[in-house]
Amino acid sequence: MAREHFQNMLRGLEQELVAMGEMVIAAIDRSIQALKNVDKAEAERIIADDALINQRRWDIENQCIQLFATQQPVAGDLREIVSFIDLITNLERMADHAKGIATIVVRHDQKPLLKPLIDIPRMADKAREMIQKSLTAFITQDVEAAAAIIEMDNEVDALYDQIFRELLTYMMEDPKTITRAVYLIWVSHNLERIADRVTNICERIIFMVTGEIQSD
Repeated sequence: MAREHFQNMLRGLEQELVAMGEMVIAAIDRSIQALKNVDKAEAERIIADDALINQRRWDIENQCIQLFATQQPVAGDLREIVSFIDLITNLERMADHAKGIATIVVRHDQKPLLKPLIDIPRMADKAREMIQKSLTAFITQDVEAAAAIIEMDNEVDALYDQIFRELLTYMMEDPKTITRAVYLIWVSHNLERIADRVTNICERIIFMVTGEIQSD
Protein backbone atom coordinates (compact mmCIF):
# COMPACT_ATOMS: atom_id res chain seq x y z
CA MET A 1 0.00 0.00 0.00
CA ALA A 2 2.84 2.41 0.83
CA ARG A 3 4.48 1.70 -2.54
CA GLU A 4 1.21 2.23 -4.38
CA HIS A 5 0.69 5.54 -2.59
CA PHE A 6 4.21 6.64 -3.53
CA GLN A 7 3.64 5.78 -7.18
CA ASN A 8 0.33 7.66 -7.20
CA MET A 9 2.08 10.73 -5.82
CA LEU A 10 4.71 10.47 -8.58
CA ARG A 11 2.01 10.25 -11.24
CA GLY A 12 0.42 13.36 -9.79
CA LEU A 13 3.77 15.14 -10.03
CA GLU A 14 4.02 14.09 -13.68
CA GLN A 15 0.68 15.72 -14.41
CA GLU A 16 1.85 18.89 -12.69
CA LEU A 17 5.08 18.78 -14.70
CA VAL A 18 3.22 18.47 -18.01
CA ALA A 19 0.93 21.34 -17.04
CA MET A 20 3.94 23.53 -16.26
CA GLY A 21 5.53 22.52 -19.56
CA GLU A 22 2.39 23.60 -21.40
CA MET A 23 2.53 26.97 -19.64
CA VAL A 24 6.15 27.43 -20.71
CA ILE A 25 5.41 26.47 -24.31
CA ALA A 26 2.49 28.90 -24.35
CA ALA A 27 4.77 31.67 -23.04
CA ILE A 28 7.28 30.97 -25.83
CA ASP A 29 4.58 30.91 -28.50
CA ARG A 30 3.03 34.11 -27.19
CA SER A 31 6.38 35.88 -27.06
CA ILE A 32 7.15 35.03 -30.69
CA GLN A 33 3.68 36.12 -31.77
CA ALA A 34 4.09 39.37 -29.84
CA LEU A 35 7.40 39.88 -31.64
CA LYS A 36 5.84 39.26 -35.05
CA ASN A 37 3.15 41.83 -34.31
CA VAL A 38 5.45 44.12 -32.31
CA ASP A 39 2.66 43.95 -29.73
CA LYS A 40 3.89 45.83 -26.68
CA ALA A 41 0.69 45.30 -24.67
CA GLU A 42 0.80 41.52 -25.15
CA ALA A 43 4.50 41.49 -24.28
CA GLU A 44 3.75 43.24 -21.02
CA ARG A 45 1.10 40.61 -20.24
CA ILE A 46 3.60 37.82 -20.90
CA ILE A 47 6.04 39.45 -18.50
CA ALA A 48 3.35 39.68 -15.81
CA ASP A 49 2.20 36.09 -16.38
CA ASP A 50 5.71 34.78 -15.71
CA ALA A 51 4.84 34.97 -12.01
CA LEU A 52 2.27 32.19 -12.55
CA ILE A 53 4.94 29.88 -13.94
CA ASN A 54 7.26 30.74 -11.07
CA GLN A 55 4.50 29.85 -8.61
CA ARG A 56 3.84 26.55 -10.35
CA ARG A 57 7.53 25.72 -10.06
CA TRP A 58 7.55 26.33 -6.29
CA ASP A 59 4.32 24.37 -5.81
CA ILE A 60 5.82 21.32 -7.52
CA GLU A 61 9.07 21.67 -5.59
CA ASN A 62 7.15 21.74 -2.32
CA GLN A 63 5.41 18.50 -3.32
CA CYS A 64 8.81 16.94 -4.02
CA ILE A 65 10.00 18.02 -0.57
CA GLN A 66 6.92 16.38 0.93
CA LEU A 67 7.85 13.15 -0.84
CA PHE A 68 11.35 13.34 0.60
CA ALA A 69 9.99 13.95 4.09
CA THR A 70 7.19 11.40 4.16
CA GLN A 71 8.14 8.54 1.81
CA GLN A 72 11.89 8.14 2.41
CA PRO A 73 12.73 7.33 -1.23
CA VAL A 74 15.87 5.36 -2.05
CA ALA A 75 17.99 4.54 -5.12
CA GLY A 76 16.07 5.07 -8.39
CA ASP A 77 13.13 6.71 -6.63
CA LEU A 78 15.46 9.27 -5.11
CA ARG A 79 16.98 10.08 -8.50
CA GLU A 80 13.51 10.48 -9.97
CA ILE A 81 12.39 13.01 -7.36
CA VAL A 82 15.64 14.96 -7.67
CA SER A 83 15.08 14.92 -11.43
CA PHE A 84 11.64 16.45 -10.99
CA ILE A 85 13.24 19.38 -9.19
CA ASP A 86 15.88 19.71 -11.89
CA LEU A 87 13.25 19.65 -14.64
CA ILE A 88 11.02 22.31 -13.13
CA THR A 89 14.07 24.50 -12.54
CA ASN A 90 15.00 24.25 -16.21
CA LEU A 91 11.40 24.85 -17.29
CA GLU A 92 11.23 27.96 -15.11
CA ARG A 93 14.44 29.23 -16.73
CA MET A 94 12.92 28.62 -20.17
CA ALA A 95 9.98 30.78 -19.14
CA ASP A 96 12.50 33.45 -18.14
CA HIS A 97 13.86 33.34 -21.69
CA ALA A 98 10.34 33.76 -23.08
CA LYS A 99 9.98 36.70 -20.72
CA GLY A 100 13.28 38.00 -22.07
CA ILE A 101 11.86 37.93 -25.60
CA ALA A 102 8.80 39.80 -24.40
CA THR A 103 11.05 42.39 -22.77
CA ILE A 104 12.77 42.92 -26.11
CA VAL A 105 9.35 43.50 -27.72
CA VAL A 106 8.63 46.16 -25.10
CA ARG A 107 11.98 47.83 -25.82
CA HIS A 108 11.20 47.72 -29.53
CA ASP A 109 8.41 50.16 -28.65
CA GLN A 110 6.18 49.20 -31.61
CA LYS A 111 8.75 50.21 -34.20
CA PRO A 112 8.79 48.02 -37.36
CA LEU A 113 10.99 44.95 -37.27
CA LEU A 114 14.24 45.13 -39.19
CA LYS A 115 13.23 42.24 -41.44
CA PRO A 116 10.50 39.63 -41.84
CA LEU A 117 10.90 36.79 -39.35
CA ILE A 118 11.85 33.50 -40.98
CA ASP A 119 14.46 31.61 -39.01
CA ILE A 120 13.43 32.88 -35.56
CA PRO A 121 9.99 31.19 -35.79
CA ARG A 122 11.76 28.06 -37.02
CA MET A 123 13.96 28.16 -33.92
CA ALA A 124 10.87 28.55 -31.74
CA ASP A 125 9.15 25.61 -33.45
CA LYS A 126 12.19 23.41 -32.92
CA ALA A 127 12.48 24.47 -29.27
CA ARG A 128 8.80 23.70 -28.72
CA GLU A 129 9.22 20.25 -30.26
CA MET A 130 12.23 19.58 -28.06
CA ILE A 131 10.35 20.57 -24.90
CA GLN A 132 7.35 18.40 -25.73
CA LYS A 133 9.50 15.39 -26.58
CA SER A 134 11.67 15.80 -23.50
CA LEU A 135 8.66 15.76 -21.17
CA THR A 136 7.40 12.60 -22.83
CA ALA A 137 10.87 11.05 -22.58
CA PHE A 138 10.99 11.89 -18.87
CA ILE A 139 7.62 10.32 -18.11
CA THR A 140 8.35 7.20 -20.17
CA GLN A 141 11.99 7.14 -19.00
CA ASP A 142 13.08 6.76 -22.62
CA VAL A 143 16.86 7.09 -22.73
CA GLU A 144 17.10 6.69 -26.50
CA ALA A 145 14.58 9.46 -27.08
CA ALA A 146 16.46 11.71 -24.66
CA ALA A 147 19.71 11.14 -26.55
CA ALA A 148 18.00 11.93 -29.87
CA ILE A 149 16.59 15.18 -28.47
CA ILE A 150 20.07 16.25 -27.41
CA GLU A 151 21.15 15.92 -31.05
CA MET A 152 18.30 18.23 -32.10
CA ASP A 153 20.08 21.05 -30.28
CA ASN A 154 22.58 21.12 -33.15
CA GLU A 155 19.78 22.24 -35.49
CA VAL A 156 18.89 25.12 -33.17
CA ASP A 157 22.54 26.13 -32.90
CA ALA A 158 22.85 26.14 -36.69
CA LEU A 159 19.82 28.41 -37.02
CA TYR A 160 21.24 30.74 -34.39
CA ASP A 161 24.54 30.98 -36.25
CA GLN A 162 22.69 31.67 -39.49
CA ILE A 163 20.60 34.44 -37.92
CA PHE A 164 23.65 35.99 -36.28
CA ARG A 165 25.59 36.10 -39.55
CA GLU A 166 22.67 37.58 -41.46
CA LEU A 167 22.04 40.31 -38.89
CA LEU A 168 25.73 41.09 -38.68
CA THR A 169 25.62 41.78 -42.41
CA TYR A 170 22.76 44.22 -41.91
CA MET A 171 24.71 46.08 -39.24
CA MET A 172 27.88 46.27 -41.34
CA GLU A 173 26.00 47.60 -44.35
CA ASP A 174 23.97 50.17 -42.44
CA PRO A 175 24.85 51.23 -38.87
CA LYS A 176 21.34 52.65 -38.47
CA THR A 177 20.06 49.06 -38.25
CA ILE A 178 22.26 48.11 -35.31
CA THR A 179 19.71 48.53 -32.52
CA ARG A 180 16.96 46.56 -34.27
CA ALA A 181 19.43 43.92 -35.42
CA VAL A 182 20.74 43.48 -31.88
CA TYR A 183 17.18 43.05 -30.62
CA LEU A 184 16.66 40.14 -33.02
CA ILE A 185 20.02 38.64 -32.05
CA TRP A 186 18.90 38.76 -28.42
CA VAL A 187 15.65 37.02 -29.34
CA SER A 188 17.49 34.23 -31.15
CA HIS A 189 19.92 33.91 -28.25
CA ASN A 190 17.02 33.39 -25.84
CA LEU A 191 15.66 30.64 -28.07
CA GLU A 192 19.10 29.05 -28.30
CA ARG A 193 19.30 29.03 -24.50
CA ILE A 194 15.86 27.39 -24.27
CA ALA A 195 17.15 24.53 -26.42
CA ASP A 196 20.21 24.28 -24.16
CA ARG A 197 17.87 23.93 -21.17
CA VAL A 198 16.10 21.07 -22.91
CA THR A 199 19.49 19.43 -23.40
CA ASN A 200 20.04 19.72 -19.64
CA ILE A 201 16.72 17.96 -19.07
CA CYS A 202 17.62 15.12 -21.42
CA GLU A 203 20.99 14.63 -19.76
CA ARG A 204 19.14 14.42 -16.46
CA ILE A 205 16.76 11.80 -17.90
CA ILE A 206 19.69 9.64 -18.93
CA PHE A 207 21.22 9.96 -15.46
CA MET A 208 17.90 9.25 -13.75
CA VAL A 209 17.42 6.00 -15.65
CA THR A 210 20.99 4.73 -15.97
CA GLY A 211 22.91 6.48 -13.21
CA GLU A 212 25.42 7.53 -15.86
CA ILE A 213 26.44 11.15 -16.40
CA GLN A 214 26.25 12.35 -20.00
CA SER A 215 27.45 15.85 -20.68
CA ASP A 216 29.03 17.70 -23.56
